[in-house]
Amino acid sequence: MIIKMTVIPGGKMGTVGKIHVKVGDKIEAGEVIAQVETAKGNRQIKAAAAGVVARILCEEGAQIASNAEMFEINEISLENESREINDENREQKAAKELTTDLLIIGAGPGGYVAAIYAAKKGLKVTLVEKAELGGTCLNVGCIPTKALVKSSEICHNVRNASLFGVQSDGISVNMKQVINRKDQVKSRLVSGIDFLMKKNEINVISGQASFHNESTVAVTGQENYTIKANDIIIATGSKISKLPIPGLNLPFVLNSTSALSCTELPKSIAIIGGGVIGMEFAFIYKNFGVDVHVIEFMDRLLTMVDSDISKEIQAIAVENKIKIHTSSKVVKLQSSVDGKAVVTYEDKDGEHLLVSDKVLVAIGREPNMEGLAIENSGVVLNSKGRGIQVDASMRTNVKHIYAIGDVTNIIQLAHVASRQGIVAVDNILNKQCEMDYSAVPNVIFTAPEIASVGIGEDAAKAKGMDIKVSKFSFAGNGKALTMNEPRGFIKLVKNNETGKIIGGSIIGADASSLISTLTLAITNGLTEKEIVKTIFPHPTTGEVIHEAAMGLGIGALHQ
Repeated sequence: MIIKMTVIPGGKMGTVGKIHVKVGDKIEAGEVIAQVETAKGNRQIKAAAAGVVARILCEEGAQIASNAEMFEINEISLENESREINDENREQKAAKELTTDLLIIGAGPGGYVAAIYAAKKGLKVTLVEKAELGGTCLNVGCIPTKALVKSSEICHNVRNASLFGVQSDGISVNMKQVINRKDQVKSRLVSGIDFLMKKNEINVISGQASFHNESTVAVTGQENYTIKANDIIIATGSKISKLPIPGLNLPFVLNSTSALSCTELPKSIAIIGGGVIGMEFAFIYKNFGVDVHVIEFMDRLLTMVDSDISKEIQAIAVENKIKIHTSSKVVKLQSSVDGKAVVTYEDKDGEHLLVSDKVLVAIGREPNMEGLAIENSGVVLNSKGRGIQVDASMRTNVKHIYAIGDVTNIIQLAHVASRQGIVAVDNILNKQCEMDYSAVPNVIFTAPEIASVGIGEDAAKAKGMDIKVSKFSFAGNGKALTMNEPRGFIKLVKNNETGKIIGGSIIGADASSLISTLTLAITNGLTEKEIVKTIFPHPTTGEVIHEAAMGLGIGALHQ
């Protein structure tokens, strides 16, 4: 039985509020299993019949349309209910018992990569996932967001096509098709992972995993399992952080998940948070023609990047008519009489009001350990209680239990999780491998793109290091000019004591691709001399790397 959203008048969207059940829960007919906020108030979603929750097809905070599927329920007859539902001992016996070399909990970029790697190394692998293969990154994170980035980039380019001698009058954005294309990309990649699981003979189980003890895990789903494993990797990822702001449950509020399914393009949006998620969406919406405000608590945008880059992206945002409010705190959200968002925020000058169609909350993510019963495993959390404590081998305090990815709260990046998964498997195989975070690339898909790796200028100076910095502008790069993308620069940092390049930051065309060259250079301890004697093809944006390396010596040639 499928439970669907009731009809919302006028074809409007609702927002999924509290979901009161999880996969495997037994429910009664008429039981309230979820809440949905609509413009007309709160809707209770009730079970039409008694049964067991087989699948949850929606997520808290997501937008939802009339008749959208929300839950799949396996119905239970009254006879079966009286005989089986409350018989916990019988239910326990019904669980299938499995043994495995390696149990991985979570099938995101950390978990599924570790599973494939371990299987190729000869281990018998069981992978448990309560939602979809690919985790947050593939389903509601990096991949879907980048699909929207591409659509918005094309929209921007078409609107500015006359600069290239191409006339393109009267264009419009079909947001339903934008979302449909995003879903197609996601589905193709999920299918690809499913194929790889089968190809590598990995046993994939759908359900909620929870620890019985340090070596036994129960899985509750359409089928229940009790799994005993020689080694366990926890890769449960992260969840959206929540702020104690009054009004966050109002219908016009989006988060980074629900924004990816919003088929109606607002005329205006206020984004709470000027970090990675907030700024990527700021440029997405602006390129689609939306009036955008960004409200950031800190005194600058993207505080994790080089301060010069932060200033540059803020200047570019302002030039693109994105309104930036730094050193500002959102106090509350309210609804106007016509259903618009009224955002109250304060700065050094006092309180201000901002009115918009939508509000996007983009204040980051936190480790997800819901339902894991981590306390039964003996695994300890880090000193702040936010994330599982691990050593450089990704091992927890329990010898045979490892943790990787966002759940460790070390670095929340998909490619870091994948590398951590490989390191964990190598240590399970007694290869004595440790994580090295000295050259982790980070990319932010704003317009233009931002990328960094290693130790930046600010961090190096804070450490008291003897450094030399070279900076080269994209305005001096021929390929960037042909692309009409002359804004931005590259910055290289050299350790004067060793002569090695220790850091690089880029804001400009193709930054997401160029950063791999700098990552390779830093990982292998190269100096600017090795880069200078490398021939870069012309005309390419990659030549900015050569010019910046020249700047660490005699000086850039085209500047």
